[in-house]
Amino acid sequence: MAETSDTRTPAQIEADIKRRRAVLAETLDEIGVRVHPKTLVGDAKAKVASDIDRTLGRAYVQVNRVVSEVRAQFVDEDGAPRMERVLPVALVAVGVVGLLVVGGSRRRKR
Repeated sequence: MAETSDTRTPAQIEADIKRRRAVLAETLDEIGVRVHPKTLVGDAKAKVASDIDRTLGRAYVQVNRVVSEVRAQFVDEDGAPRMERVLPVALVAVGVVGLLVVGGSRRRKR
């Protein structure tokens, strides 16, 4: 049978026990805070907000990419508009707006 010799004094053992109890009490307080319903709700809200921010960031990058691609179709390298592409689109837009105005005025007359 192996003998274990403890050379600590009773006062040292008592001090170690007090220190260990303080550490355990602090750990239990942390656990209590972590599992508190308000903390859980706050953590969930923060995660959702983070996910939304990440999604919006990706959407922003994608929209910027599309806008840059569309802009490249209508503007040359110097920044001048490409009239051979702008004029047909402008004519189509004016035609669509005109049809909407005519269609809207016919509905009101009935």
